Amino acid sequence: MGSTLNIPLHVKYIQSLGENKDDLVYHLTAHLRMNAVYWGLTALCVMGHKDALDRDETIAFVMSCWDDEAGAFGAHPDHDAHIHATLSAIQILLMQDALDRIDVPRVVKYILSLQQPSGVFAGDHFGEIDTRFLYCAVNALSLLGHLHELDAEKTVEYIRRCKNFDGGFGAREGAESHAAQVWVCVSALAILDRLDEVDQDTLGWWLAERQVPSGGLNGRPEKLEDVCYSHWVLSTLSILNKIPWIDADKLTAFILSAQDLEHGGIADRPGDLPDVFHTIFGLGGLSLLGYPGLADLDPVYCMPADLIESKGLRKGWKALLRKPLA
Repeated sequence: MGSTLNIPLHVKYIQSLGENKDDLVYHLTAHLRMNAVYWGLTALCVMGHKDALDRDETIAFVMSCWDDEAGAFGAHPDHDAHIHATLSAIQILLMQDALDRIDVPRVVKYILSLQQPSGVFAGDHFGEIDTRFLYCAVNALSLLGHLHELDAEKTVEYIRRCKNFDGGFGAREGAESHAAQVWVCVSALAILDRLDEVDQDTLGWWLAERQVPSGGLNGRPEKLEDVCYSHWVLSTLSILNKIPWIDADKLTAFILSAQDLEHGGIADRPGDLPDVFHTIFGLGGLSLLGYPGLADLDPVYCMPADLIESKGLRKGWKALLRKPLA
């Protein structure tokens, strides 16, 4: 727990991840390795310590995950290509100013090949579909400068069919609203300049209702609060320009209370073990809440805001004003 953010400790925590390659957990999480590098690097950027990870080593790892048969990236060397790992690889290389290492035409071809007749995207050639994968495709194509090759209307039509009576969106057509799926759908619509598809007041109400007495946010009604929803919920509210609809001070206090002040990192809730997933999304929430000393995080792309702006991709989101350092 803590009332202030311990940036040096969290930087050390991220640097330490993956050091013990004999640890069982290291191997059990191989399927998330590319995503974890993206989460860690983005967290370091938010804290102003991007150089805490060795650039050359990071780029070398990403390129070692290239699946030449598919023309995209897997989560770990010798893993099959997947759209989620491919997006993370693109984001990492962009943050490291190494996007020229990518065979862009092949990656674009791979991504477009995953769109289904319904408009949704599969994650890989095995065919699992989810609005998360649709977002990965839209985000990746936008970052690569090839969004014009997407069948945007078919993509928007699928998102439209996933909208529920409460204004939210689910993992697929007919699925219940979930804050993470809401974020991917709203962010995809933002990238496509189609926020007119969102019932913004109804969805804003549903998102504001995710705050519980502890100050934290949950993903669905009657569920426990979790630090990761500081990103899913708050980023969506930011895109809709409705962050003031929740109690920012109580949410800030909740995120800070989930810090591990012995080893570093942020957990899902106070007293639990930290991980890099909750660390980046806790930091992302604090950034949008205007916490002092942090860099701006773009809530649409979940990347450093100055980088997204430099590419001319910034949308009309609003965060709270950055508080001055004490």
